[in-house]
Amino acid sequence: NEKQQENQDLLIKCVSQDLGFSSGRAIAACVIYRCLLHWRSFEVERTGVFDRIIQTIGTAIEAQDNNDKLAYWLSNSSTLLLLLQRTLKTTGAAGLTPQRRRSSAASFGRVFSGIRASPQSAPRAFLGSRLIGGLGDLRQVEAKYPALLFKQQLTAFLEKIYGMIRDNLKKEISPLLGLCIQAPRTSRASLIKGSRSQANALAQQTLIAHWQSIVKILTNYLNVLKANYVPSFLISKVFTQIFSFINVQLFNSLLLRRECCSFSNGEYVKAGLAELEQWCIYATEEYAGSSWEELKHIRQAVGFLVIHQKPKKTLKEITNDLCPVLSIQQLYRISTMYWDDKYGTHTVSSEVISSMRIMMTEDSNNAVSSSFLLDDDSSIPFSVDDISKSMTEIEITDVDMPPLIRENSGFTFLHQRKD
Repeated sequence: NEKQQENQDLLIKCVSQDLGFSSGRAIAACVIYRCLLHWRSFEVERTGVFDRIIQTIGTAIEAQDNNDKLAYWLSNSSTLLLLLQRTLKTTGAAGLTPQRRRSSAASFGRVFSGIRASPQSAPRAFLGSRLIGGLGDLRQVEAKYPALLFKQQLTAFLEKIYGMIRDNLKKEISPLLGLCIQAPRTSRASLIKGSRSQANALAQQTLIAHWQSIVKILTNYLNVLKANYVPSFLISKVFTQIFSFINVQLFNSLLLRRECCSFSNGEYVKAGLAELEQWCIYATEEYAGSSWEELKHIRQAVGFLVIHQKPKKTLKEITNDLCPVLSIQQLYRISTMYWDDKYGTHTVSSEVISSMRIMMTEDSNNAVSSSFLLDDDSSIPFSVDDISKSMTEIEITDVDMPPLIRENSGFTFLHQRKD
């Protein structure tokens, strides 16, 4: 009816603005959810309100390089998805049949191409909380097809926004990674000028500047994500994938360029990795996740470059203690390309090199991949269930309402609070 249409118009107008957060909770997500629940939109066979919400989000994230806006909608979409996951229940009849799944994905694709609307599993059983809107504990509602499709589309948006933020961060640090794999020549030349201690300090400063630029970018992204109350689970996934990307880029560069496989270059990269380790400590495990572990290939390769007395190392010591994560192909590559521009030391013994060759021959006979390069994984590393399990319950009945809605008589139900 007309009144219902007016209320929907007002909701869309309201959530098109940046509503911010109330005690760390995404206001837009809470308003959308409570309105949909109150209007019983989840339980109807036909409604246009879901499409309008999806289009509003789609329009908002068109500026793909605005990380603040992307983080805002990542926070809102994850909050809204959590609420849907814990509210909507399905029966076989109401579920998305394969035919409907295909048509829904097709129609969604026409509106926003490139967003994958993948069907999700039925929501897990609600564990009991004081989440929901109006009064009393959360009640599950029987979801009809439009609501299930909305959840799919919201999931696709969350994945898309997550990927956009991650890829923006990759783009920013990529040019710097090329500078981080080989020590700048100027720093060595500067040792000639002035007193040796001053020159050393200047050289070290030059060497580490590119790494510190990366750390600054990481910190900026962390601050933006935290300021928009993106769940720490998602933040840690972003940085874990970014550190995996750093690992792949640096390690592959090392194995492809002989000039990078030197002793002094190993020292340079080791000092830079220490900067990243300090950043992980600063960010804490809650937000950095397993980021430091993702650097294990480059850490072990650098460990090999800077270790002394390589000719005395046995293959067992190298494969078990020094570089357990590296394949024989990778170890052979580093060992044969190594050169010492600082002390004139030698690589591993000829016996170790011969043993590596024999092992590589055996691997090729057993159809083991001979590639020594790493691949970057750009998949989405979580499911809706993972998000739901990682997030705490959200009390949404005392969220500050925006003036546009607070002053409208059609939304008095939003003012109800728990005793």
